[in-house]
Amino acid sequence: MKILVSACLLGEKVRYHGGDATLEHPILERWRQEGRVVSICPEVSGGLPTPRPPAEITGGGGGAVLQRVAFVRLRDGTDVSGPFTVGAEAAVALAREHGITVAVLKDSSPSCGSSATYDGSFSGRRVSGEGVTAAALRRAGVRVFSEREIEAADACLSR
Repeated sequence: MKILVSACLLGEKVRYHGGDATLEHPILERWRQEGRVVSICPEVSGGLPTPRPPAEITGGGGGAVLQRVAFVRLRDGTDVSGPFTVGAEAAVALAREHGITVAVLKDSSPSCGSSATYDGSFSGRRVSGEGVTAAALRRAGVRVFSEREIEAADACLSR
């Protein structure tokens, strides 16, 4: 069974600041050796460049962005909900293509956050909630875990 993993956790320099968030974990390494990892950066898949200005969700969570009642905005107010939604749709399509039921995504991201995102004020405050891609994947039946929950993701795959 394949696992969808945020590209930044795999060492790809796709984060908004041009860096990565490499996760070095024996479970992830085993998945890689087994050829089970499918990589995605929804923001890049949605057409955003690297680096790019930071973005935060305003007016709700990722599910609300998908319903078009909340927005992903840059600090200057520019609405980038469209690329975030396109990237989320790409992640769901990739999951369907590969029969993926489990994803490990970078928490606190406006795309990939599975338990927290930033509050939309660009002040560094985190709030409980999920990003746009995490919400879309969950709606499609994919179990979404953060990088801190890789053991739980592995256990879910073993059931």
